[in-house]
Amino acid sequence: MKRNKYILYVALALLVVLVVALASQIRRLQRQWRSSVRIIPVGSKSREDAAQNELNQDTASSSGRPEVLVKFRAGVSEDAIDEITARFNDQVQDEIEAVPGLTVIDDRESAEANAVVAQYQILPEVEYAEPNYEITLDQAGSDSGQPVVNDPQFQEQWALANVSAFRAWLVTKGSEQIVIAVLDSGVEYTHVDLVDNIWTRPANINPYQDRDLGTVDDVHGYNIVINNGDPMDDNGHGTNCAGIIGAACGNNLGICGVNWKTRIVPLKFLNAGGFGTVAGAIEAINYAIDRKRAGVNLRVISASWGLTQHSRALEDVIRKASEAGILFVAASGSSNSNNDAIPHYPAGYYTRNIISVAATDRTDALASFSNYGLNSVQIAAPGKDILTTALGNEYELRSGTSMAAPVVAGVAALTLAAHPDLSVDQLRSLLLHSVDKLSGLRGRVSTSGRINAARSVGR
Repeated sequence: MKRNKYILYVALALLVVLVVALASQIRRLQRQWRSSVRIIPVGSKSREDAAQNELNQDTASSSGRPEVLVKFRAGVSEDAIDEITARFNDQVQDEIEAVPGLTVIDDRESAEANAVVAQYQILPEVEYAEPNYEITLDQAGSDSGQPVVNDPQFQEQWALANVSAFRAWLVTKGSEQIVIAVLDSGVEYTHVDLVDNIWTRPANINPYQDRDLGTVDDVHGYNIVINNGDPMDDNGHGTNCAGIIGAACGNNLGICGVNWKTRIVPLKFLNAGGFGTVAGAIEAINYAIDRKRAGVNLRVISASWGLTQHSRALEDVIRKASEAGILFVAASGSSNSNNDAIPHYPAGYYTRNIISVAATDRTDALASFSNYGLNSVQIAAPGKDILTTALGNEYELRSGTSMAAPVVAGVAALTLAAHPDLSVDQLRSLLLHSVDKLSGLRGRVSTSGRINAARSVGR
């Protein structure tokens, strides 16, 4: 009897060991599964909401509804488009008003994006179809080892001296009549050094209306990520760019932007993780064109992000922005790559309104991380160790062509303050012909030069 009890106890002990081991293995597999899932956080009004949106987006990704961009030929009716998409069990998410026939389409059958593209591309009614590519930021790291700055640090802004901003300010310090869009992760529009230069929709301009996306009360701009009028930054990158363009000067706070006075419109299409899509960028640019046509003096778009895939849809809407009189300043990329050999978009599009910007360092040499291209990159600007505004009413050093592009965009706005009647062609030409020629940029950018604010404004 005792022997039988002993065997029973041993069996029970072995069972407990097996259960514990199995539970441990399950937990290990769960951890491995979680680490293998790519979570792209979605921007929201709070970091708690962002965490929930991360889960929602990951679930949506796994459900397999890839977006595609389809440009239907002229003359194809809305009813015909609806019939075609219904045949493929798809849904038109948005029609881009600026480019007639261009649609953003959701697939409902969990098909691969390339397969959906192939379905549409063979149709006689379709001009082109392409995947809704992912877009990422053009930064070279956060310089997170640098201390956060809380005191006025104007003397640390070496870039302003390099581009001759002080002499330019003798002509103009900017203008509240010049509106510039920061197409990025949003802007912390309550930042103490930015709040006075943030655009507010005038009372005589109606809220933004999109037939598919509805009415947006765009008091300070547009949040494409969640389709509302609150473009608050939950990443920080857009706030970095905005500070370079237009941190208020003479207020005894922090730093100076290239413009003492301007109006910045935050257009948020990148989420908290710094990711977005071509469709989001297109919808944001479509918004900018609409506001320009509605009477907002929106003259410049600053874009510090990119992708290596060529999107005809993105190129089409940027060309429409050119027709609307909007300059498009784009970062060349921060992977130390030759854009002539490996194109980087949107900087690599050959539209009349694009300026592609490389980055320089304190010595006026091409920054080690900067992309370049004799045929595809036009100009350079300071982009390494740039002190600028950061989330939480703070300041930080940042590097990348992401920081160089808003320098050029800021100089463009400053130039328009001095010469408000310039066309987009005249503005672009003036900026490119006002550079400081530098030996280190010869053969690297088409102008062989770095932006000069004083020459651009006519000083």
